Amino acid sequence: MEYLLIPIALLMAFGNGANDNFKGFATVWGSGTLSYRHALLLASIATAAGSLLSLSLAGGLAEQFSGKGLLPQAIVAAPHFIASVGIGAALTVIIATRAGLPISTTHALIGGLIGAGLAASPGEVQFARLWNTFLLPLLFSPVVAALLGLVAYRLLRMRQAEKDCACVMPLSAQLVPRADVAMLRIAAPQLIVAENASCDSKRPAMRFSIAQALDRLHIGSAALICFARAVNDTPKLAALLIAARMLHAQVSIILIAAVMAVGGLVFARRVAETMSRRVTRMDHTQGLAANLITALLVLGASKFGLPVSTTHVSVGSIAGVGAGGHAFNWPIFRNILLSWVATLPLAGCIAWIALKVL
Repeated sequence: MEYLLIPIALLMAFGNGANDNFKGFATVWGSGTLSYRHALLLASIATAAGSLLSLSLAGGLAEQFSGKGLLPQAIVAAPHFIASVGIGAALTVIIATRAGLPISTTHALIGGLIGAGLAASPGEVQFARLWNTFLLPLLFSPVVAALLGLVAYRLLRMRQAEKDCACVMPLSAQLVPRADVAMLRIAAPQLIVAENASCDSKRPAMRFSIAQALDRLHIGSAALICFARAVNDTPKLAALLIAARMLHAQVSIILIAAVMAVGGLVFARRVAETMSRRVTRMDHTQGLAANLITALLVLGASKFGLPVSTTHVSVGSIAGVGAGGHAFNWPIFRNILLSWVATLPLAGCIAWIALKVL
């Protein structure tokens, strides 16, 4: 039984990569900043980097998702229990990915823990700790992301799009005659934001396009989301191997990171299309606003050991900026919400059946 845990954990990592790896770059592709191929490549690199750094930044999450505290240690350390949790979570994520629905691997893992726990010992599941430690952050985070996304989009809209040129005027000196004395007047360098034609007439020492700078910031924020998501998710996936004491923690992380990257590279397209083009049509400003909110919330959650879902936060922020821009597709968003509601019971049922069979 112990040897089944490695392929089960890797199957879950593959499904997680397929469903989650591209989510940080959904706004980049949706706004036309990068092509799908370039966005996917950068997303994979950022995800791999976050996975490899996850032990030092978010080690506490691995212990949480081993089931410690939710059930007695004798139950959660059993290989058949760990395998059942992995089967429930992996199959749920793969089913959703095939349907093009962005769901939470965190949610699927929690469902697997509950289902396997109820099958093993119904009276031992600590539902109070489950609510306080896991479910509250999952429910609260998308609401916060949507509200912050709406505010951020409106703040960024204050910039006048036609004034795209930022000019740095050079240091200048001028002699000003006064009576019998000549005074030296020195003008410090100035930053001027204006239209391109105005910048051309001023002969600045330096100039750059604000739109291009925002595009670079947009891509950087997308990479930061993928990095943060990997930091937050990789320990949860490695917890199956760590709890069973099958492999060393570092080896588990490396295996999970590699399989996650492969899953995203070969199987991410359907979820990418849903998040990038079906929830809302995004411009550059909307995409940047959504990404900044997502990155800050997910990194903050990793710092404090809160198991939030990057999916929930990302979709929440996209919905917030989409509502602010009055370009929101409610039927698609409703289907995503329904998939979130179904994730936990579906993973729980699969895990319950798996444990009974095993």
